[in-house]
Amino acid sequence: MAEKSKHQRRSGWSLPVSLVVLSIAYIYASTVFVFVDRWFGLFSSPGLINGAVFTALAAMCSLTYRRAISADPGDVPSSYMPDVEDSESPIHEIKRKGGDLRYCQKCSHYKPPRAHHCRVCKRCVLRMDHHCIWINNCVGHANYKIFFIFVLYAVIACIYSLVLLVGSLAYDGIQDDDDKSSGSFRTVYVVSCLLLVPLSIALCVLLVWHVYLILHNKTTIEYYGGVRALWLAEKGGSIYKHPYDLGPYENLTSILGPNILWWLWPTAGHIGSGLKFRTVCDVAQGESTSK
Repeated sequence: MAEKSKHQRRSGWSLPVSLVVLSIAYIYASTVFVFVDRWFGLFSSPGLINGAVFTALAAMCSLTYRRAISADPGDVPSSYMPDVEDSESPIHEIKRKGGDLRYCQKCSHYKPPRAHHCRVCKRCVLRMDHHCIWINNCVGHANYKIFFIFVLYAVIACIYSLVLLVGSLAYDGIQDDDDKSSGSFRTVYVVSCLLLVPLSIALCVLLVWHVYLILHNKTTIEYYGGVRALWLAEKGGSIYKHPYDLGPYENLTSILGPNILWWLWPTAGHIGSGLKFRTVCDVAQGESTSK
């Protein structure tokens, strides 16, 4: 019973989640039934093509968003115990103060490498990146890829919608002044601009940030911890290297998977247990063995 309650999660619904769902619905409706319809005509060949493409994008946004909300980011097993004598795991994370193995007092168990305690979820999360209020869930080992491709699809959809908005406005601008119907859509254009422009900018920044993190095999938490470690290393006259940075391609495939055909699909069967990760030491040992 205790193990079962440990894995129970809060409901994924919240006010920020409601705002995201309403935004997706509004952007889809305004794009297809206003921008596409007024620019091309919804049932013309260009209108059907643009409507179908944007519908597919909206469907992928909805699917990946639903998965990001519902997917468990990864629990630390209550039986987990670090094996300090394991020759295959030469790196063990320790506390900043005292040098002991990392132990969570709140969850009463040891923390694997890259795991952290989330104060909101009240549990330790494997390879925790951050807690996201917009999905009412932690972004961690098991749902990081899903979160990333949701952001990717959302960026593409927002930019696509902006292009259709501008095209629709330009088309309306060259119509006869006697066309009074354009005035009735003015509110839709204004609200869409106020929503899409800042949303596109914010999502693009978020996407670029996570592309950087993926290519360096870091989490948001590790990035800020790494900045401090780099400063301490330079202060001590040594060189700091992130232990999980295996090179851009290896880092990319560790998140998105080895098969490029599945990179943009919300699958996560390749990620492993999340209790152990390859390090630069593993790569170095492999190279020395092959020699």
